[in-house]
Amino acid sequence: MTKLKIKSGDTVRVIAGDHKGQEGKVQKVLRDKNKAIVEGINMVSKHEKPSAQNPQGGIKEKEAPIHVSNLALLTKNGEITRVGYKEEDGKKVRFSKKSNEVI
Repeated sequence: MTKLKIKSGDTVRVIAGDHKGQEGKVQKVLRDKNKAIVEGINMVSKHEKPSAQNPQGGIKEKEAPIHVSNLALLTKNGEITRVGYKEEDGKKVRFSKKSNEVI
């Protein structure tokens, strides 16, 4: 499995594709597929069969995964940055390559 620089809970901006420029929070990272599910972005219509929980059935909107190469991490200031790793106090931490601050 590959090491991804985006984790769930990060704020990201879409840098390529149909949703370019939109921002959202990462809900889940699918490491085996190199994809992430971002809140409110890449919405698809999903047909649901009637069930005990949903007796009506119908069409539901849900987020579809986006490839991590199309996402860029945002800092607290809202600017795009690349991610690096360094050791601080014996722990491996992520840091912003633009501002050199720990994420």
